[in-house]
Amino acid sequence: MSAADDVTKLREVFGERILETVEFREEQTVKVALADLHDVLAHCREKMEYEMVLDVASVDHMGEDPRFEIVYEIATLDDSRHLRVKSKVAEDEEVESATDLWAGANWHEREVFDMMGIRFSKHPNLKRILMWEGYPFYPLRKDFPLAGRPSEMPDVANTGVAPLEGGPFVTCAGGENTVVREPRARVVE
Repeated sequence: MSAADDVTKLREVFGERILETVEFREEQTVKVALADLHDVLAHCREKMEYEMVLDVASVDHMGEDPRFEIVYEIATLDDSRHLRVKSKVAEDEEVESATDLWAGANWHEREVFDMMGIRFSKHPNLKRILMWEGYPFYPLRKDFPLAGRPSEMPDVANTGVAPLEGGPFVTCAGGENTVVREPRARVVE
């Protein structure tokens, strides 16, 4: 049994609800409408034994409608089959959370929410995970400026010299070999 066989079975079960399938370098991708996403993921979990979610990612197709795409990477526990399930998401739409299928989806969905602003309905704890609560922007959107935006947060990350720079526990870039780069090899004055 392979992921390609699973794609065939998904087509048999869901028919026209599977909008597109793509095979690239022996990786299988299934594209579905947002309304069908949770049903397809649930079928993969319950009937096809995809026991874990490896990642939940998002793509910003700025200028297109719908703007975003959500991507679930799922796999079997023995790592014999991987499947990618994608769905387009408009800015005002919510994705039904997959935390009821895989507990591991929790943090991944929170990261997608935090960095891209895609909301997940039925998520048990949808709050920011990397940025602070109240931060009004989504840093991975294509319209977010590369230099960032001004903030009220202290400038901790830009204090100049790193606190451990040159210390006995910091490796040196370069050097002839790994022995020279090893922190224990340096003599501290």
